[in-house]
Amino acid sequence: MSVIWSATQPGSRRFSPVPARTGPAELESHFRRLRSRRIRGYIEVEIADSEAPLLAIGFRGEYAVIHKIVRAPVRQSFLLAGDGSVPREAYVNVPIMDELSRFTGDVVLEVHPAWEAVRTFLRTGQAADLGEWHAR
Repeated sequence: MSVIWSATQPGSRRFSPVPARTGPAELESHFRRLRSRRIRGYIEVEIADSEAPLLAIGFRGEYAVIHKIVRAPVRQSFLLAGDGSVPREAYVNVPIMDELSRFTGDVVLEVHPAWEAVRTFLRTGQAADLGEWHAR
């Protein structure tokens, strides 16, 4: 299976919108490299040659937010429900591309379970099974 992804680059620490087409292992390695260098990051990923939506994960420190972007029939954006690691009324800043964006705790996840959700999506091609999605 091939995945198409764009991500924050370790050298510049900036999001590069130029997509790469690789296997999931290369994407996993890129994520681990960002995390090992303690770089806040943003990754957009889709499964090549499929109707699956695009998933985006923004992460900073120990927290992450996952977006699901559906393109057809109408472009829509959703946020995956949080895991309770941050109180609903609290805020966390994570990157969306290169800008920090503020999210309430109801859509914040711990970074490792969030990445596991992305990995599950890559294995199954199903975003609906990851949890509850909130329209954005």
